[in-house]
Amino acid sequence: MAKLTKRQKQLQELKDKYRDPVDAVSAIKILKEEKSVKFDPTVEIHFRLGINTKMNDQQIRSTVTLPGGTGKEVRVAVVAKGEKVQEALDAGADVAGAEELVEKIGGGFLDFDKLVATPDCMAMLSKMGKLLGPKGLMPNPKDGTVTTEIGKTIKELKAGKVSFRAEKNGGLVQMAIGKLSFEDDRLLQNLAAVVDVIQKVKPASVKGTYIKSIFVSSTMGPGLKIDLTTIQDLGKAHVA
Repeated sequence: MAKLTKRQKQLQELKDKYRDPVDAVSAIKILKEEKSVKFDPTVEIHFRLGINTKMNDQQIRSTVTLPGGTGKEVRVAVVAKGEKVQEALDAGADVAGAEELVEKIGGGFLDFDKLVATPDCMAMLSKMGKLLGPKGLMPNPKDGTVTTEIGKTIKELKAGKVSFRAEKNGGLVQMAIGKLSFEDDRLLQNLAAVVDVIQKVKPASVKGTYIKSIFVSSTMGPGLKIDLTTIQDLGKAHVA
């Protein structure tokens, strides 16, 4: 049996130390206390949902605006024509254009985090599913990235709007909710906003327990199970 590295031993010790569920406020404090890296770790939230993603009406894909932001500069590219190009640039798009931008993307240009397109330009991107799809960059109406409201969409993405979807296996949903350097309340606001949206997008056909578990973790840090009985109180305190 292979020996555990020093780091693996540390993570196993943390896992053993924090086996019992904790409330969200305590989880954030623990993540900060147990920080063992020099860089600023990302904080993530992980849900295991009681859904069957093989059923069309139980596939979850939506967006959430993190009130505390993501702590990351979001680079937005826009595929649009005419006056929409200038609207995109005025709203803060990092790059915008039509055929010439699509050709550039097809040639390997992927220096952006979000790709937004107007409906009339989607035909130009139709052949790029294999390039953009695996990277989560293909514009989609369900997450608001296929739209005529270019300016509004860019500002929302820059301000902290993120998309999420349930994985096909196991009904897992995971996303980053900020940086560990954020103030506790800022992280809790983001966490509460995500929990609130997850509850709101519950498929009507789901029977039994919907949210089976929630874990919060940080890069190279412990994964902490959240006590689900404390979630409602969290929402009342932090969701406006």
